Amino acid sequence: MTGAATRARVPATSALRAIQAPVSERLEDVVAEMRRVVTADLPLIEQVSGHLLQMQGKMFRPTLALLASETTESPQPRVVTLAAAVELMHLASLVHDDSVDHSALRRGLPTVNSLFSHQVSVIMGDFLYSRALEALVAMEDLDLLRVLTSVSTQLTIGEMRQLAAVDALSFDEADYDALIQAKTASLLSAACETGAMCGAAPHRLALKRYGERLGMAFQVADDILDYTETASVTGKPSGLDLREHKVTLPLIAALPRLSAKDRQRIDALFAADAPGDDQIAEAIALVTDAGGIASAQIRGEQFAHEAEEALDGLPDTPARTALAGAIIYVMHRRS
Repeated sequence: MTGAATRARVPATSALRAIQAPVSERLEDVVAEMRRVVTADLPLIEQVSGHLLQMQGKMFRPTLALLASETTESPQPRVVTLAAAVELMHLASLVHDDSVDHSALRRGLPTVNSLFSHQVSVIMGDFLYSRALEALVAMEDLDLLRVLTSVSTQLTIGEMRQLAAVDALSFDEADYDALIQAKTASLLSAACETGAMCGAAPHRLALKRYGERLGMAFQVADDILDYTETASVTGKPSGLDLREHKVTLPLIAALPRLSAKDRQRIDALFAADAPGDDQIAEAIALVTDAGGIASAQIRGEQFAHEAEEALDGLPDTPARTALAGAIIYVMHRRS
C-alpha cells in the first residue's frame, strides 16, 4: 500500500469517529429516518424492528453515502432517506444471513431467528427490503432506484452462489471474487454511487469505483480476521468460517501449497459435521504457515490501493479526506 493507507494506525473506534465527523449530525437523522421507514401498525413487526434497531452497527454504509454526497457541494436533503434505505438493505441481508447460518448472536445480541423464529427472520428480512425499496420509489428517481434494486438482486445471487457450491474446497479465487463482489462490494459501491447522485454527481463513476474496491478490501480484511483475531473467551482465533465450512481467501491461497498429508487434514475438517477446536486450530496453523494469510493481505492491500486511486480526481474537501480515512479503517479494524 502507498499513501493514506500506509499512515500510522489508530484505534478503530477513533478512526471511525474521525471518518464520521463531517456527517455526524446527519447520521442521527438517518437513524430517525430508519425508524420512520420501518414503522408498521402490527405489534410483531414493531417488536422485531425495535430489536433490530437496537443491534444498529457502525453505520458504515450510510456514512459512505453521506460523505459521497458532499465531496464537492452541498448535498440534497434526500440523501438522508437514501442512506436509511441503504442501511435497511444491509440489515435485511444480515437478518437473512443469520437465518441461513442458524447464528445465535449478532453484535452481542440475540439474532432475530434465535429470539423469535426462522420464519419471522425470513419474513422480517423481506419486510426490510420492501420498506427500503418503497422509500426509494417515493424519491421518484428511476436511475437511483435502478442502482439499488440491482444490488438487491446481487445480494441474493451472492447468497445462492455460496449455497450452491457442491465441493467447497474446489472454490477458487475467481469464485471468491465473484462472491464478495455480490455479497459485500455491491452495496458499498451503490452507497457511494447513489450518494454522489444526491450531491457530487460529476464524480459518480469515481465514487462507484471507490466503493466497489473498498468493499472488496473490506471483505478480504474481514476474512483474514477470522484467522487472526482472538475470541474474547478462548483467546484463540475463532475460525468461524472454517467451522461453517466456508472457504475464504486465506485458505484458497494456502491450499495449493499444502503437502498431501496437510491437505488430508483440511479435507477431514470439511468432512466433519462439527469440527473440533483442535481441528480448527490445526487448520489455522496450516494456512498461516503456508502463507495463506500473507497472500490474502497482499490482495487486500491491492484492493485498498485501487480504492485510493479512485479518489485521485476528487477535490480536497473534508468529505474526501474522510473517504480516504475509511480505507485505513477498513484495513486495520479489529471487529
